[in-house]
Amino acid sequence: MTPGPVAVPRDVPGLVSVVLPVCDQEDHIRAIVDAYRDDLVRLGRPVEIVLVTNGCSDDSPAVCAKLAADHPDVRALDLDSAGWGAAVRAGLRAASGEVLCYTNSARTRPEMLTLMLVYAVAYPGVVLKANRKIRDNWRRRLGSLLYNLECRALFDLPVWDINGTPKVFPRRFDRLLDLRRDDDLIDLEFNWVCKREDYPVVEVPILATRRAGGRSTTGYWAAARMYLGALRLHRQARSG
Repeated sequence: MTPGPVAVPRDVPGLVSVVLPVCDQEDHIRAIVDAYRDDLVRLGRPVEIVLVTNGCSDDSPAVCAKLAADHPDVRALDLDSAGWGAAVRAGLRAASGEVLCYTNSARTRPEMLTLMLVYAVAYPGVVLKANRKIRDNWRRRLGSLLYNLECRALFDLPVWDINGTPKVFPRRFDRLLDLRRDDDLIDLEFNWVCKREDYPVVEVPILATRRAGGRSTTGYWAAARMYLGALRLHRQARSG
């Protein structure tokens, strides 16, 4: 097996931080982290992986803690409550890299993560985000289309696939470290901040989106909350 990225001090130049929110993924998170560590060697830069378990009902926190104990380039945080946004924010606060990334580990293939980070290193003045071109079924395709149309109309966003990850940005784009959402709307907030602060965004198309394990938490009620949440966030943006 190819060795993973070497452990580095937190202040080493060129460090890349990858934040992985984890919720009820005890059966596959170790395989994902091992695959990432193997592939990220090709980046040619020191990398840290920050695992953030949140609201887990299984042994994911223990598995992630063991990964951190086994690998100096892996760190583990545990949050009591669930929340994609809360996990992203906590991971970004703990991360030390010059280049910062967060992604949905269950859907991000190792080679795509490495490719996105290679682009980020080569073009340090832009935000990079995935644009998923394939959905699991027509209901998800339709739901995603409606949500993206809503967000583009409300916030005049130039990008598609609001929730697409990986999302990668340089630390100097520090307004992206001040995100406030603890829920799934953090991805909309991310894109809105990029537009407001005039951070250039490049979308990278991704064709493969098969889950590594577990199941998606975005059901009908979650989707409805996102549609309504986008409206509320728009009102807050206008009043703020």
